[in-house]
Amino acid sequence: MQILCLDQFSDLGGAQRCLLDLLPAMAARGWSAHVAAPGNGELFARAAECQATVDQIRCGPYSSGHKTLGDMARFALEAPRVAGEIRALVRRYGADLVYVNGPRLLPATALAARRGPPVLFHAHNFLDGYARQWAGCARERARAALVACSRFVAEPLLRYSGERGIRVVYNGVRQAASAHELRPPRDHELPSRDRHGAVFTIGVVGRISPEKGQATFLRAARILHRDLPQCRFLICGAALFSDPQALRYCAALDELADNLPVEFTGWKQDVDSVLAGLDLLVVPSVAPEAQPRVVLEAFACGVPVMAFASGGLREIIEHNATGFLVELRTPQALAAAMRDLLADEPQRLREVAVRALAKARRDFTLERYQAQMLEALEAARGSR
Repeated sequence: MQILCLDQFSDLGGAQRCLLDLLPAMAARGWSAHVAAPGNGELFARAAECQATVDQIRCGPYSSGHKTLGDMARFALEAPRVAGEIRALVRRYGADLVYVNGPRLLPATALAARRGPPVLFHAHNFLDGYARQWAGCARERARAALVACSRFVAEPLLRYSGERGIRVVYNGVRQAASAHELRPPRDHELPSRDRHGAVFTIGVVGRISPEKGQATFLRAARILHRDLPQCRFLICGAALFSDPQALRYCAALDELADNLPVEFTGWKQDVDSVLAGLDLLVVPSVAPEAQPRVVLEAFACGVPVMAFASGGLREIIEHNATGFLVELRTPQALAAAMRDLLADEPQRLREVAVRALAKARRDFTLERYQAQMLEALEAARGSR
């Protein structure tokens, strides 16, 4: 099968990493993948390593996050030209299926799909407002099958077509060999009479942008640091997609971190090595998350996770069993939850991490993800 894979970004984020996870499985099945996206980011080199052809598409740039009326107007103006580029790629590669990895190229794909190959739309984010309307209408026009990364993501799109053609496929990750339960205990996990002197490292891993909540994390860290000055903090990530708003946000984070023991690592390709140095991963997203890959990566590394209780996170984290959920999305609530947790016995963190590790190995393996996605792609191919 010839599959044209359209991505809305060529910089690497969670959705792009999901696509890269699929490419080796496609090749093993004997399928040929052709990846096209705007920009000139790392996705192209990584896709080529997976035996995929790569092409640039002229689209955008647009602001990330919530879309304005201006963004939607530009989408409408660009859609016919982008549709022409997609048609040319379909003809060039004799595509049997178009796989659309994210909503930005879906309207143009809908224009290009008339009398073309079937379409599968992979939704990685919660869509609302104008973006939901455009994606829903475009999906109907393209008669596209839908894969959503969580029920939270799928539900808003049900109103356009009911249950027809919708699958929920949770992400999968490689299971780390250096899981928390397999490596030597950190100093604070050893029996000690001076628990108040234990050093805890708490971190956030992910794209630097306002909705990811690094500012909330730093405000919570300042509150926590007053009570537990031995805590250390880490922020791993970068402002992807050349977003000016995100770059301004990075500068604001530097100010918030003033006089706090915070390390900014920048983007790290080897997330496992970052997680290995953490006692607690925090997901402080102020907007509802669909299903952050880093949570599953932390599970697989045996690192406990604390997150705001919203969106798809409720589907993968069971409070006090496989992680910790904070109901109020405020710095004060997050600081209080971290303080209460770290004041408890270290064994509680270990027990939760071990249960999360077992869940990762049971429910969130890369092999399960690949198998379910290949099944979805084959079903979409046979839908016409």
